[in-house]
Formats: sequence, C-alpha cells, structure tokens
Amino acid sequence: MSILEVTGLTVTRPDGLRLVDEVTFDVDRAEVVGIVGESGSGKTMTGMALLGLVPEPLTVGGSIRLNGRELATQSQRQWQRTRGREIAMVLQDPSSSLHPMLKLGEQLTDHLRSHLGMRPKAARARALELLEQVHLPDGEDILRRFPHQLSGGMKQRVAIAIALACEPAVLVADEVTTALDANIRVGILRLLDELRRTTGMGIMFITHDLAMLSSFADRVSVFRRGEIVEQASAAELFANPQHPYTHELLDAVPSIPWKMVDLEPVGSPAEGTLDDD
Repeated sequence: MSILEVTGLTVTRPDGLRLVDEVTFDVDRAEVVGIVGESGSGKTMTGMALLGLVPEPLTVGGSIRLNGRELATQSQRQWQRTRGREIAMVLQDPSSSLHPMLKLGEQLTDHLRSHLGMRPKAARARALELLEQVHLPDGEDILRRFPHQLSGGMKQRVAIAIALACEPAVLVADEVTTALDANIRVGILRLLDELRRTTGMGIMFITHDLAMLSSFADRVSVFRRGEIVEQASAAELFANPQHPYTHELLDAVPSIPWKMVDLEPVGSPAEGTLDDD
C-alpha cells in the first residue's frame, strides 16, 4: 500500500489558471519517486501543496492522503502538527531553512523540543544521533557552529538531519543538490538513498535534471505546464519514453548518466570541511 496517495491535485490562481492541473501519483514505503520538468512546470508548487504551504490567494483542490489520512482538507493548525512530523521538506538552498544568527545546536534542539516535547538534555543527545545518521563527523563541534561556518554540502546534511528529526513517513526533496558541486551532489544522493533504505521513508525527489534520476529514482513523473505527461519506472522511461516532451528531456541528458556506485562514498572528504574564516 502506498504511504502517500495524491489524486487530482490542483493549485489554482484567482483568475482560474491552474498552476498544477489534475496531478495524480503515489509514493510507496522506501521508494524514490522522481518529479522532473523545466522551471515553471508545477514541480515545486506540487511539493508545497503536499505540506500545506501554498500561499493565498492560490487554492488547492484534489486529495492528498498520507497513510490513509486525508490532508488536503486540514486546517492550518492541523497542518502545523503534520508538517515536519509526518511529512517533511528539504529545500534547494539550506541557508534559507537555517537561521544565520543561531548556532546549529540551538536550531536542532529547538526543533526537537517544539515538535516532540523533548527535554533539553534528551534533545541534545538526539541531535547528535541525527548528525551521525547523516554522516557528519564531530557532532559536538558542529552543534557549536553557525551555518556560515559549514560548507554547502555540510549545511545540506544538517538540513536533512532536521527534516529527519521526527521520523517522517515522506520526505519532499526540492532541488536539494542543484547548488552543489558534482561530487558533493552525489554524496547527498547516496545519503538519501541510504536513509530511505534504512528508515523506510518514501522520497519525492524534485529536480530539473533527468540524468540524475537514472540510477536514483524507482519511478519518474514528468511534469509539463502543470500536468504529468508521463509516468513510468526509471528504467522504462530511459529505455522507452512515450511522450515527445520526455524525448526532449532525454535528448539533453549526457551520454553517460549518473551512476552513484562509481562516485564518492557517503561522507567522503569531497563533502567539504568546516569553514574557520
């Protein structure tokens, strides 16, 4: 049974224009579903709808069921309890989700205390466990650091640690590797792949880079102008694409697609170092 079932999802402007138009897909336990398309195709807006983050005056329609429970009709108060606990999101730029003036230890422990009601000592111990889970060395030192003192790859790992804090059933990863160098990018992909296998978390992975999904995603949904124009397993999509737009995307893919097994291991030195400047 799918842990996330999205049926007929719409996001509509006041003038009636649909930014997301009757989108239907599902995510199974420990599965990576790739969401691919050009900028403005509705990928990120779909992700925001899944977390109740679509801004007014846009309206959301359709059904979003998480472990059989309908989310689309929740109140904002209910969304606040669901968001971060049952479904979480990691953004392209980790700096946008990390407070620049607070040490990382404060941010991790505050998140744990506010969502799970942990006492300070237990929250700090859990924060160290999370940093270890995302393969960040010397957690005590990292907790004393400010975000600007970490490399881009390390900041993204901290953002992932925060997203994992409440053990969500589904993680929405929105262009999480776009701003990173190639080797660091692969390290983050390998980390996400490891986490979904060890925790059973489903991942909705939003990207404009179809090549990246060739060895990472289980299934792929191709977005164009707010609609899904093709859905298939990653292997089938690369071997036998059906829609002309999918052909266009594949024509832009490098001749040698991503192969995570051939690149840097999780937590490799390529992830970067602490910045002492």
